[in-house]
Amino acid sequence: MAIYIVGDIQGCYTGLQRLLEKIDFSPINDSLIAVGDLIGRGPQPLETLNYLHSLGDSFDTVLGNHDLHLLAIYAGIRKAKPNDKLDTLLASPTLKTHINWLRHKPLALMANQDTLVTHAGLYPKWSVKKALKLSLEVSEQLQGSHWKAFLGNMYGNQPCVWQKSLQGAERLRFIVNAMTRMRFIKNRDELDFNCKTSPDQAPVNLTPWFNVTNKKLNGNQKVVFGHWASLNGRTLLQQFCGVDTGYIWGQSMTLLNLSSDEIFSVEYQDQSKPVDT
Repeated sequence: MAIYIVGDIQGCYTGLQRLLEKIDFSPINDSLIAVGDLIGRGPQPLETLNYLHSLGDSFDTVLGNHDLHLLAIYAGIRKAKPNDKLDTLLASPTLKTHINWLRHKPLALMANQDTLVTHAGLYPKWSVKKALKLSLEVSEQLQGSHWKAFLGNMYGNQPCVWQKSLQGAERLRFIVNAMTRMRFIKNRDELDFNCKTSPDQAPVNLTPWFNVTNKKLNGNQKVVFGHWASLNGRTLLQQFCGVDTGYIWGQSMTLLNLSSDEIFSVEYQDQSKPVDT
């Protein structure tokens, strides 16, 4: 049995199928884990969710920022934009089923004993155990009766530094931002939300989160993440593996065989590049 972790799919169902065919994926024998952003900007959101949902226990995912955005649209907190490409999904009679399914997905999960999966990465002040515990705090909100109120308080860039004393909406907002939006850190522990470039093009005062020393991460632990397309998966560190290689932007979709550490990719095909908004 192989465990595969796939990068940001973003509604690119055809690309996903090409990638799974390449590895001869078998839902009976294999497991597939996604790093989030299952939908958003891609042309086949409904087909993507229908397929992933149909895999049952052979599939799991963490939530990405686009997945949370879909929940917020459904809750009436945000309006869908044309570039979201969500029309077929929002008009589908299966929408509510998919929404409830996503509400029960976490921000962080363990792919095996030593591998943490989150959409954006691991905040440098957190241990793996801490990240899982904080993910559970958000899951309790998403699965509770006041989940729409939680989503209403989710948006915003503050606070941008973690403190144990954070409570309520501010605490939850930071957890969501760190796990779904993080790329760069400034001033050693402050989240930066402005820069989306590759590290070599970033201002000198910004450091990729995985280059900030995490004293709470054990040497045998690994973090697999997506979100950062311009990184193209390159961290140059064995402990941190990026699997978002920008298929939606005309590059490739990537999958990691966690059992063997092999990387598989398919190149972009038959799709118009989205407009960055």
